[in-house]
Formats: sequence, structure tokens, C-alpha cells
Amino acid sequence: MQFSLGPVLYFWPKAQMLQFYREVADSDFDIVYLGETVCSKRRELTFADYFALAQMLREAGKQVCLSSMTLYEAPGELRELRKYIDNGEFLVEANDVGAISMLQQHALPFVAGAAINCYNQHSLRRLISMGLTRWVLPVELSGQWLSDVLQQGIIADIRHCFSTEVFSFGHLPLAWSGRCFTARSENRSKDQCELCCINYPQGREVTSQDGTQVFVLNGIQTQSGYRYNLINQLSTMQGTVDIVRLSPQQTGTFAWLAKFKANLDGSAPQQLSATDSNGYWLNLAGMATG
Repeated sequence: MQFSLGPVLYFWPKAQMLQFYREVADSDFDIVYLGETVCSKRRELTFADYFALAQMLREAGKQVCLSSMTLYEAPGELRELRKYIDNGEFLVEANDVGAISMLQQHALPFVAGAAINCYNQHSLRRLISMGLTRWVLPVELSGQWLSDVLQQGIIADIRHCFSTEVFSFGHLPLAWSGRCFTARSENRSKDQCELCCINYPQGREVTSQDGTQVFVLNGIQTQSGYRYNLINQLSTMQGTVDIVRLSPQQTGTFAWLAKFKANLDGSAPQQLSATDSNGYWLNLAGMATG
């Protein structure tokens, strides 16, 4: 089982991003995803910056994937996508079906991100025929669901052709919108947002009337209020999950990687906090802990 580091989902200053990835180069992550997946207005790092980081991380022994945006809204964003597709060196994680179409046109293999609505064996088989080599399970699906799909005849016969990855740590990316919720929370319009999401390096919390944190606002992305944490489910993933994904946190990312690796066989379980959850994986309510 390998461990991957997902793309940074929040808007961090360039200096912080560069320092973070220098630390990633020295870490035990096997696979690293790079790229802006949430909002095209976040331009602290350009494609050239991400490409240089990808080359640096490859030299450090990491397998690198370039992650596409999840919601394309303008021609300029498609021009940026073409830079990712034409990079010539690194695998691309497609988070939008438009990106899959463009990758297929160029006969390029790809990773299907968790935002791709692949919910059954027929969809998965179709994506494999289009060039999928790795599949990230949609975040709201359970371990039992994954096992059932992988046992279906049309998938079991080609199981060697692709790997399966599961988002296992971090606030779950649940939805995207044409509106920017972070800007709206500051009474700004999306066009005059002044990139205010850089002021919320872990997103902006949304609580219910009883004080429960139900969501995290991250620009146009809505995340789960509770942090998803499957550290105690690793031993049950053996045989179905090839790659465990951790989403970058402002602090503690590398410490959590060490804890995950120590508990691969279930011998070092962790006590989850009151704001951690694993409900979706266990086929429970998303905010539940089993």
C-alpha cells in the first residue's frame, strides 16, 4: 500500500507553498499531486511553478501527478488545462470530465479524481477504456461499495490494469459552485473577491445553530465540517485499496503520515477527536464515527 499527498486545496501564499513542498521532498510520501483544483483566480503559483516543483519532487524519488481544476467556467481556464495535458512528463489527474475528453483525444493515460461521478462498474469500465490507470473513489462511498464493485466480473477481469486510491484524511471536498462562498461570507461579489480566501488557510468554518461545525467554506468549494480520518480502517483496506491519500493540512501533515504508516496493520490505532469522522467509509452518516 502506498501513500499519496493530494493537491493543496486551500489558498496559501507562494512562500508557504514552496517551503511545504521542500518538506514533502524529504517526506515518506510515495505519490504527490500538484496543481490548483479549486479556483483559477488563485495565481500565487503558475503552471511553470508547479512544473518546476514536479521536477524537483521527481528528483527526490516521488511519483508526481498534475491535478486539473474541478469546475471549468471560462476559455482561459481551458487554455491553462492544455498546459497540463501537454506537459509531456507527468501523469494528469482529471477532476472534470472535460479534462478526460481532452486527455483521451491525445491518447494519454490519466487518474480519475474523486470529483468524477463514477458510481458503478459500468462507469469504471468505460473510464478504463478511455485511458484510466488510477481511480480515486468518490468520497461519499463506502468500503463495502468499493469491494462489491471490484468483484464484478467486468472489473475483476481487468483489475491489474488500474489502481484504486481512497481519500483517507482531511476535510472532504463535497461540492463546487459557480459562486464563491468565501467571498459571499465577507459580503463581496465573486468578481471583486480580492482573493480573500488567502485569509483562511484552513477554510472558513460554518456552524449550525447548535454550534456544530457542519461545513468548511473554501472559495467555490464546500468541504465537510468534520475532518475525515480513516487511520483505523487501514487494515481492512488491504486487498482493495492500493493508495491511501492524505490531504495537505496547514500543520501536522507529516506527523499524520507517520501515524498512518505505523498503523498499516492495525497495531497502532489512534483515538479520533470529536471533530473527526469515518462514517462514509463505514456506510454510516457522513458525520458519524464508527
